[in-house]
Amino acid sequence: MNISKVAKATGLSAKTIRYYESIGLISAPVRSDNGYRSYTDGALRELRFVKRARETGFNLEECRELLALYRDEHRTSAQVKKLAQEKIVDLRARIAGLQAMLSSLEEVVGCCHGDANPQCPILDELEKG
Repeated sequence: MNISKVAKATGLSAKTIRYYESIGLISAPVRSDNGYRSYTDGALRELRFVKRARETGFNLEECRELLALYRDEHRTSAQVKKLAQEKIVDLRARIAGLQAMLSSLEEVVGCCHGDANPQCPILDELEKG
C-alpha cells in the first residue's frame, strides 16, 4: 500500500507518516522499484495504534514504549497498565494547571470594564509577570 492510501486509511498526513519513519517510531517501509514506499498491513496497524495513542495524550516517546510493548509477545498487561496509569496522573496534573490558568484569566477579565478607557486590568496583571 502506498503512502497516500495509508494516509487515507489512518487519518494521518503523509508528512506525519514520513516523520514517524525518520525518528524510527515505525520501521521504514520497503521501497518498490520506482522508489515509492510500500507499507504492509502490520505498518498500517502500528500507525493506527500510534494515532490512537496520540489522541489519548501519549507523547512520541511514550508511543515508542507502547509500540515496543505492543510488538513484544512476552509483555504483561501490568506493564501496559503502569504506563497508562502514569499518563492519567500526568493528564490530571495538566488539567489542574489549565484550570488554574482559566481561573486566573477569568478573574482578571472580570476586573476589566471593556470600555473606551485605555486603563486595562488585564494588561496591568500581565505586566506584573
